[in-house]
Amino acid sequence: MFGTWGKSVGVWLTAVAAVTLPRATCIASEFHFDRDTFAFANQTVFEYHEGHPSLRRGSSVRRDMYKRHCFVLCRTAMQFKKFARFDPRGAPLDDASLAARIHAVTRRQPWTDPLSQDQRIVFPGYKDLREMSKARRELVQLNIGHGWPSYFRISNARMIFQQGAGYQEETHARLNAALARGEWFIGFLTTYPRFSINHSVLVYKRKSFSPNPGVETYSVYDPNHPESPRELTWSPHTRSFSYQKDWDFVGGYLRVYQVYGKWLQ
Repeated sequence: MFGTWGKSVGVWLTAVAAVTLPRATCIASEFHFDRDTFAFANQTVFEYHEGHPSLRRGSSVRRDMYKRHCFVLCRTAMQFKKFARFDPRGAPLDDASLAARIHAVTRRQPWTDPLSQDQRIVFPGYKDLREMSKARRELVQLNIGHGWPSYFRISNARMIFQQGAGYQEETHARLNAALARGEWFIGFLTTYPRFSINHSVLVYKRKSFSPNPGVETYSVYDPNHPESPRELTWSPHTRSFSYQKDWDFVGGYLRVYQVYGKWLQ
């Protein structure tokens, strides 16, 4: 869509990332999956069998299911990492006070710079986000935001108009550049127009070793899978991303679009 100009930008961003990434890998790794993610899962609207969706039936349909919140969970994990700190020695807050502090975190724009430790919003009684979201699951779920607005994000239109390999090269360069700066990258994963996946993950580390030579491997927090990290890969040969196979995705090729990296994204 952007022709030679788009390719030039992508090459430039890749060069910046290549120069700075070794210096900052340790900074990006400060995001720890076992403490900086939520203890509960985002549940899917559909049932999946080997990555293929079908309508939920019978006992699998519950009105209290916490679904359609993958974007919200990724965004909030980033906001807590940037703007909150935990004090396990303090007494846990009552529900109203805890809700107010959660709102104070989630009102901040996720793309802005992190707060210094003395300016951060304090959450006493818990050692990290995972422990708090396990102990106060329902209250956390009720106060981090609704999932439905993610379906109406203006930036979602990119999946229709920016589908080329050139745009994916630019996205890959931005991903490396973000990690090089010690930041994190929230990605919108899609296989539009098929929609075998329509999802969001938080990329927090580029792995130093990949089992496939020439393929770059990244560790991600996937809200559908709070038990362990998942892997996103980039192939320079095919100029494309792939995501690992699991119960909710058949695995393989998809497109990635950055979200929450700037206003209206």
